[in-house]
Amino acid sequence: MSIKRITLIGTLIFTIFFFVNAACTSSSTEYKKVPVKGMVTMVDLGAASCIPCKMMAPILDRLEKRYQGKAAIVFIDLRYNREAIQQFQVRAIPTQIFFDKKGREISRHIGYMSEEAIVAQLKTMGVQ
Repeated sequence: MSIKRITLIGTLIFTIFFFVNAACTSSSTEYKKVPVKGMVTMVDLGAASCIPCKMMAPILDRLEKRYQGKAAIVFIDLRYNREAIQQFQVRAIPTQIFFDKKGREISRHIGYMSEEAIVAQLKTMGVQ
């Protein structure tokens, strides 16, 4: 193997490592923004690779648009935010936690949660 090829491979490996590491650290403080001050907050703690989490992703996208300005709908990928596991005392994924406007935990659910169930919980918390 030539030195040119070894240098190229080494450079590629370094570049890939650099960008993967940057992606992981860039979102590592995302969990610190939850709950959103002064707003009812629903946080979904999971992982992009988790099947129930993947099933919930389009639901969360719809609800985020529907409740914009009324409630915060947040997804935290625990793969990149490991500190959030301890902070929110996550036992299994996905876990959904609902916080009131004062930041107090009101409800917690483990596993897949349907759009109807999320909407119902938000309504009990005064979000229309």
